[in-house]
Amino acid sequence: MTHRSGNADHLHCLNRAADQLGLHRGMPLADARAICPDLSTRPADLAREVAALASLRRWASRYAPMVASDGTDGLMADITGVAHLFGGEAELRADLHARLDRAGLSASSAIAGTRGAAHALARHGGGIIAEDALGQGLGRLPVSALRIDHATAEALARVGLARIADLAHLPRAPLARRFGAGLVLRLDQALGLQTEPVAAEPEPPHFGVRMTLPEPIGLQSDVMAGLARLLDRLCATLALHHHGARRLRLELRRVDHGTVQVEIGLARAMRDPLRMAALFAKGVDEVDAGFGIDAMRLSAPITEPMPPEQIGSGPALRFEDALADLVSRLGNRIGFDRVLRMQPAESKIPERSFQLVAGAWSEPVAAPPRQGPARPVTLFPPEPVSHASGHPPAQFRWRRMQFTTLRAHGPERITPEWWFDDPAWRTGMRDYWRIETLEGPRLWLFHTPQAPDWPAPAGVQNWPVPAGAQNWCVQGEFA
Repeated sequence: MTHRSGNADHLHCLNRAADQLGLHRGMPLADARAICPDLSTRPADLAREVAALASLRRWASRYAPMVASDGTDGLMADITGVAHLFGGEAELRADLHARLDRAGLSASSAIAGTRGAAHALARHGGGIIAEDALGQGLGRLPVSALRIDHATAEALARVGLARIADLAHLPRAPLARRFGAGLVLRLDQALGLQTEPVAAEPEPPHFGVRMTLPEPIGLQSDVMAGLARLLDRLCATLALHHHGARRLRLELRRVDHGTVQVEIGLARAMRDPLRMAALFAKGVDEVDAGFGIDAMRLSAPITEPMPPEQIGSGPALRFEDALADLVSRLGNRIGFDRVLRMQPAESKIPERSFQLVAGAWSEPVAAPPRQGPARPVTLFPPEPVSHASGHPPAQFRWRRMQFTTLRAHGPERITPEWWFDDPAWRTGMRDYWRIETLEGPRLWLFHTPQAPDWPAPAGVQNWPVPAGAQNWCVQGEFA
């Protein structure tokens, strides 16, 4: 496989056949094809490799309590006091390779007294180095096995220091002055003169609890009682790690070995058992228990950080909780992508002065204090009016109703945003008026002065009117 780096493709990993041809990792792809014209390659997927190595690291914990990543292509395990459980180091290594072979994975492994020695030997044939033969076992390996950079390895080779045995007995001070302190550190770590523990990455917290029942249950009340116990334990774990659940999954195992799942989403991160249990009621009521349920498992597949915060008990907090519960109930019924909220947007155009966002994945934003004329409560697409007389119209007809203007406030001129090609605004600028009618409605009308006269002048046939051009339109209604 190849990986693109520095505007060129390089070999990322290769099989044994390619290695026997003289190819090596990091070689430019052009040089590799010059050696092997029939070379077959494919791009490397680094994200999937990292995920696969993380899964393999969790699996390797069966051999040692401390397993860490060793670069991007290996694992390092501290098997101190563990090998006798498998019958010895050789038997442990044989069991490891046998399981990997059954899984279709090929690997090279080594066992040594230091992390540096195990790293070097695993990448140069593998094997086991006895505790009293560490220097002898590493002596035959090239200096590049010491985890030093390529330039340092070439500089050592030019002066005749090609193997680790050539460096082991040399004074450290001259080596550090000429080749850097990094070479001395890696050499002493490999030989056991400098400690290098296996620093395993901490496992991410697992948010899941389970319960095995002594007798099968089938009533909704019994399932909800068991769920309440699981929620208490799960919320305690969430609080311990300062997390809140955004999605919960309840798995019910029946006595016939079938499994039923009830999954809910939450509008915001939460760890309140009572409010969570209320959202499960509908799904649990629809569960087919069959001959009974003998095990329950509750997990939180999606969580978010929820650090402790100072809270109160005022009306604002109760309103936020009630709103979050409402969004959660609606989202579980019709889908969270259909529960939307409006937020203000930076635009003078009425249709673009707000935006719709998902209510469950956004926080409410307070509208900035408005400076200028008021805006209608109800906004809709422009609707033309007819029989308009005057400017502003003293009388007009809209939605089959006749209106008489009582008061008019305006005009407020709004020009189209030239960087957006909106067909509705191709008629040019608009003059908006707030009209209070004698009949009661308070309407928002606009006039398009750049559009042609509407209706057509008397005696003129086939007057050209652009699409959407209207002389007077209604676009909103005030409260």
